Amino acid sequence: MASGGERPDLEALSELAEVLQHLESELASWRRRALTAEQRAADLANTGADGKPTRLDALETENKELERRVTRAKTRVADLLDRLRFLEQQRGNGGS
Repeated sequence: MASGGERPDLEALSELAEVLQHLESELASWRRRALTAEQRAADLANTGADGKPTRLDALETENKELERRVTRAKTRVADLLDRLRFLEQQRGNGGS
């Protein structure tokens, strides 16, 4: 038996609790590092190593701009057709 009336199982439990606290702290540290690494990987997926947008982002931006230009062109063509119809009507009415 242990000297002084101490129970060896209590000492072992105390040591185990200390080891578990250390392990919990270590796991929390690894979790923070993993979350940081995952966020960085997600950020790098959206930008190149130089911090500029990836080719996909550039293409999506270009596509949006082209869509705006096509919409404006369609509107202008519709306006020109309306003006042409009006002019044809005026010519058909003898210009009056």
